[in-house]
Amino acid sequence: MASAIETLSFTLDALRRAYAEGVSPEAVVGEAFRRLEAAGDPGILILETREQALRAARALGTPDGRPLWGIPFVVKDNIDVADLETTAACPDFAYVPRESAFVVSRLTAAGAILIGKTNLDQFATGLVGVRSPYPAPRNAIDPALVPGGSSSGSAVAVARGIAAFSLGTDTAGSGRVPAALNNIVGLKPTLGALSGSGVVPACRTLDTVSIFAMTVAEAFEVLGIAAAYDADDAYSRPVAIRPLTAMHAGIRIGIPDEATLETFGDDEQAEHFRSTVVRLRTAGASVTKIDFGPFYAVARMLYEGAWLAERVAAVGARLVDAPETLHPTTRAVLEPGLRLSAVDAFEGLYRLKALARRCEDLMEDVDLLCVPTIPTVVTLDEIAADPIGPNSMLGTYTNFVNLLDLCGIAVPTGLRGDGRPGSLTVLARKGEDHRAASVALAIEAGTLGATGLARPVNRVAAGVVDADDIAIAVCGAHMSGLPLNHELTSRGARFLKACRTAPEYTLHALAGGPPFRPGMVRKRGGGAAIEVEVWALPRAAFGDFMAGIPSPLGIGSLALDDGSLVKGFLCEPWGLEGARDISHFGGWRGYLRDKDRPQPAEARAHAV
Repeated sequence: MASAIETLSFTLDALRRAYAEGVSPEAVVGEAFRRLEAAGDPGILILETREQALRAARALGTPDGRPLWGIPFVVKDNIDVADLETTAACPDFAYVPRESAFVVSRLTAAGAILIGKTNLDQFATGLVGVRSPYPAPRNAIDPALVPGGSSSGSAVAVARGIAAFSLGTDTAGSGRVPAALNNIVGLKPTLGALSGSGVVPACRTLDTVSIFAMTVAEAFEVLGIAAAYDADDAYSRPVAIRPLTAMHAGIRIGIPDEATLETFGDDEQAEHFRSTVVRLRTAGASVTKIDFGPFYAVARMLYEGAWLAERVAAVGARLVDAPETLHPTTRAVLEPGLRLSAVDAFEGLYRLKALARRCEDLMEDVDLLCVPTIPTVVTLDEIAADPIGPNSMLGTYTNFVNLLDLCGIAVPTGLRGDGRPGSLTVLARKGEDHRAASVALAIEAGTLGATGLARPVNRVAAGVVDADDIAIAVCGAHMSGLPLNHELTSRGARFLKACRTAPEYTLHALAGGPPFRPGMVRKRGGGAAIEVEVWALPRAAFGDFMAGIPSPLGIGSLALDDGSLVKGFLCEPWGLEGARDISHFGGWRGYLRDKDRPQPAEARAHAV
């Protein structure tokens, strides 16, 4: 019979509970290596750090409040760890750094324990995970499939429950494709949010460290810990990692139209994507189909011109002076870059600028994009028969992302009809990582990786109000996307849900402005159900928020359509002088969308 620790889920929440109950970090590290041995997969790690990890576990002492105290993790072996060899899956390239990469230092300072360095496609060039001189990691879900790359070992280690999270890198999709193929979450942050100091470059202008985890919330938590501006990294940017919230109702999502939805004949993939889109609509999203042709045109540029030349620059003289030290497929991919000129590079930059403008125009009326993470699965037999074609196919929905400076997150969406893992990627504009993750929260589904363990209920997605919060309903300018929403978000409020009041209220457009505001009044009999948003506001910030509410508005108890009571905005009856009854619009957004009346400029600008 398996012991309790052998069945312990290696998620942040489960490990924290285990530590609170007296489990030791040393026992967890021991269990991580037992799982590694049980996997019988010599391709997962290039270098294991058993003794160092056990010493680090013993040195932790008692729980000290650090957010990753005792949490086991692994890093891709193109990311430096002090005094451990970095190979980038090229033994002849190996070196021993004196310092850890910036992101690794932040994670270990937060209490995380490194248990090894993982296998990868050599020099992070590939999406299949088998372009390595070491044994290729085995796909954790289906051994007939490639593990995905280039962050192959990083994804498999998490999917098998060996590590609670891992670091990969992502230039063309290396942080998303392996996540899709191994049924886990792969978070590709805004470029520059995670420092590249101490990371072997593949394509420096497009590279980012990526994060693998079992759930959206945990990947996003690790991002919040690892992200910081690094003055020593010329590509670092100060990117604010805003709190994770539930998906806002009415969020506008763009998807490929039927003519440009590409699955290369994989009907299971196409059907699974369509069913996931239905789930998004059911969750309250507004979905628009758009022509993805320009995005695919951008994707094809990644291994042409400027960026292929940049990959050649990253490998350096090795491609000419010691080509025999490279994996044959890596060499075949990179060698055409030797024939490119500076003119070719600049022509590529000009073409990208033109295509990016077309993509921006297509995204003008949407908040986010949702795409299949991969268009279809790829088997080991297929990649053995053609080492390059199927790899290129895997980049259909990933290659364009960094070129367009988007952020994204690949999320498990349950099994396809044939039992293989389904995955959706949510893409957002730079700096909107929280927005992409909020949609991913709403649709993540299925068991955790290859463990068979049930996915825990996420408190944010479920709209759970913590003891330190007060649920407050807003009906006007404080709603998401409107002029005063910052008065909530700046105080740490998080979105819970969009709903309606009980049918006992009237809504009125108050006189004055800007900002233009509504007032809601309770009416016994003859009232309407009014659209509201419910936010969780920290109790410590509630008084400060209240102090800024002007007369005739106030906070009272508001009845929702499910029979519950929350605090919410109400208007004193005397404040309706000069106001217009707009109850028939169903809510403030409906009123702003009304095309039959002249709208104040600010109202038009903020209508969503």
